[in-house]
Amino acid sequence: MKDLTKITEYKELYKATLLDNVMPFWLENSIDQEFGGYFSCLDRDGTVYDTDKFMWLQNRELWMFSRMYNTVEAKEEWKEAATVGYEFLKKHGMDAYGNWYFSLNREGKPLVQPYNIFSDCFAAIGFKEYAVMTGDEEALAIAKRTFENILKRQANPKGSYNKIVDGTRPLKNFALPMILSNMALLFEGVLEDEKVNELVDQVVDEVMNVFLDEEKGIVYENVLPDGSKADCYDGRLLNPGHGIEAMWFIMDIAAKKSDSALMQKAVDVVISTLEYSWDKEFGGIFYFMDAEGRPPLQLEWDQKLWWVHLETLIALSKGFLHTEDQRCWDWYEKVHNYAWSHFHDPEFGEWFGYLNRRGEAYQSLKGSKWKGCYHVPRAMMECWQIFEKIEEKNLQLQ
Repeated sequence: MKDLTKITEYKELYKATLLDNVMPFWLENSIDQEFGGYFSCLDRDGTVYDTDKFMWLQNRELWMFSRMYNTVEAKEEWKEAATVGYEFLKKHGMDAYGNWYFSLNREGKPLVQPYNIFSDCFAAIGFKEYAVMTGDEEALAIAKRTFENILKRQANPKGSYNKIVDGTRPLKNFALPMILSNMALLFEGVLEDEKVNELVDQVVDEVMNVFLDEEKGIVYENVLPDGSKADCYDGRLLNPGHGIEAMWFIMDIAAKKSDSALMQKAVDVVISTLEYSWDKEFGGIFYFMDAEGRPPLQLEWDQKLWWVHLETLIALSKGFLHTEDQRCWDWYEKVHNYAWSHFHDPEFGEWFGYLNRRGEAYQSLKGSKWKGCYHVPRAMMECWQIFEKIEEKNLQLQ
């Protein structure tokens, strides 16, 4: 049994930060009341420094406001904020074939073609969550159609926008299987049970048997079609944050299936990934690494990113909830202390996104082309709810 005072303290920290700090920051600063949609390029104090609209961030924010309404509290301001995004995205977000653009200008005119399937992934979950909130049949139809389109494009996500020469080095990337492992459960009750179960089995196999190196206990970012490794910089590339984030998606699947072996395997991968990727000199988790310890080509490899640490806090707290593995608790406190002392901005709210290796903020921004209303509030919501369950579990043991 853990110290209940500490557990309650963590629970209240995440709850208060979500409700009193993070969501108000986005409500006050990101809503475009004139043209619809959301501003994501926000400086430290919430000032808008660019008005372009990136589809995966727009749909993530739509999902976040809808999810808050559906699972936390039916607050009208969250519903209204979601509707501002939904109406803009429904009108401007897709091309004539239902593929989602990468970005639009403020008014909704396309800037970048729909080359990136992750725009579609977040559109599917955003529109689905909005449909749950409102009962809007059109939103649900768009969500289902988008999801079906994603499944059709799995083998070649970028389609005609793929720059790789076919056949020479046909690497498979981990990002889509990772996201699908989360999307599968989010679409329960929308797709047929048989289709959901089939997708769940497929993504578990891909994540745990194809991209995971069981001997090293780490997830590779790219593998050859048969799961073997390619001895090149892309073939040796590790993104520890992706591997760890995927493991809490797998934990959710394991909990749903009551699969204790899969749950423990996911926990073991989180721990081994942290042992490999933790910066022993300055603290924090490296952004990119080479599986053989060779120099990564990404110049930002040693940066410390907000989302990597937040996804790790979810994975560790979730792992402890389900297994009570002491390693999860010990690592949780280590990552928690680093993350909250470096990324959290007590003056203006929200979290900084990018630190250098020493843990100093690179930039003042709170939102950008890549950082929006998603990882921070989702982690606050997840960790609040996880620690609430840990608290209940410990109270029952007293």
